[in-house]
Amino acid sequence: MFSSSTMDRSLRNVLVISFGFLLLFTAYGGLQSLQSSLYSEEGLGVTALSTLYGGMLLSSMFLPPLLIDRLGCKGTIILSMCGYVAFSVGNFFASWYTLIPTSILLGLGAAPLWSAQCTYLTIMGNTHAEKAGKRGKDVVNQYFGIFFLIFQSSGVWGNLISSLVFGQTPSQDTLPEEQLVSCGASDCLMATATTNSTQRPSQQLVYTLLGIYTGSGVLAVLMIAVFLEPIRDVQRESEGKKRSPPFWSTLLSTFKLYRDKRLCLLILLPLYSGLQQGFLSSEYTRSYVTCALGIQFVGYVMICFSATDALCSVLYGKVSQYTGRVVLYVLGAVTHVSCMIALLLWRPRADQLAVFFVFSGLWGVADAVWQTQNNALYGVLFEKSKEAAFANYRLWEALGFVIAFGYSTFLCVRIKLYILLGVLSLTMAAYGLVEWVESKNPIRPHAPGQANQAEDEEKIQTKM
Repeated sequence: MFSSSTMDRSLRNVLVISFGFLLLFTAYGGLQSLQSSLYSEEGLGVTALSTLYGGMLLSSMFLPPLLIDRLGCKGTIILSMCGYVAFSVGNFFASWYTLIPTSILLGLGAAPLWSAQCTYLTIMGNTHAEKAGKRGKDVVNQYFGIFFLIFQSSGVWGNLISSLVFGQTPSQDTLPEEQLVSCGASDCLMATATTNSTQRPSQQLVYTLLGIYTGSGVLAVLMIAVFLEPIRDVQRESEGKKRSPPFWSTLLSTFKLYRDKRLCLLILLPLYSGLQQGFLSSEYTRSYVTCALGIQFVGYVMICFSATDALCSVLYGKVSQYTGRVVLYVLGAVTHVSCMIALLLWRPRADQLAVFFVFSGLWGVADAVWQTQNNALYGVLFEKSKEAAFANYRLWEALGFVIAFGYSTFLCVRIKLYILLGVLSLTMAAYGLVEWVESKNPIRPHAPGQANQAEDEEKIQTKM
């Protein structure tokens, strides 16, 4: 008989991992948005970000299944979080010899971190659903909604901290009209004159901010280490102890999953997710906000994005069981398309302050769809190969970030918006095909671990 203590135990673990990520990404999110501004000399900041996501791309190919199998979800999360803390420490002595190595370290740990988190929540959701007599995908959606409600608020706190600390820096005068012409979609990075975004805060303020961020990361590691229940214990209770797969089988599991044609069609979802996040954190903040308003407004505009993203994440987790995921994906796509068209036409000005927040808020409405539904979709469709599926997800999302930061310095903003529109169109077409195949070949609801589900999934793969 289902006990309420099981529900309390599952929810406690979901909250622990959510607040752990909140503390960690309060620090990392703030640092990421400031890299290009703080370390603009010789492109150090942008190079560090490109290196970081390049490392994440490489680690996505093989590290997540290996680490999760050897260390478990909890051990993988703790080890990966240490890479984030090292990156914060590296910023204290920012140079090519500190930022690049710590960026590589963070990148290598990012894919295992997210794969372990997604695997953990999926297992907890399915285990709870089995004992409560509920549908697994509904509980998984709710858990991801709770997680992203808490996690996305990290952008609020991280940007608020940086805004308050750097707010002590004297603000610049309003940009002249001739410089505003090159803002927005017209920005081709041709104007190199000093603008609001180029004033660097004092080193004392930088050290103060880095100290706060590093402390937040250390607290995240301690929280997970002390309070998170090892997922291996949960699996033993519900499925019994399993024999570990061979080393090479685990290593190649990430690539073997491409035999499932559904995954091949869905790779555009994480790719677009990385592209659109990269556009917001680099092009929108630089070419729109900092160009017209100044760097002191970046934190506040991103707070609006993070708050909207967080609220919509928990909302989508609740309503998805009534509307289905297709409706939410359509909502996300229409919202982003509308924003992109408007950004192509809009000429940002300092006297249009509210418009900057409207765009960031709408971007958060759509981003919440990609964050919650993409993870839940991968967890539901590839329940038998969760670690490999989420590793592939992070691989393609990292590639999206690498591409976004890679062409950031030599393509006009207008071209980047056209690229986003094209990729989003292809993404929705491929996703629609997967949903059509799923509707023709519905998988019967089985308890986690039952063989019939594997047979159903194999049947779908062979019919595609």
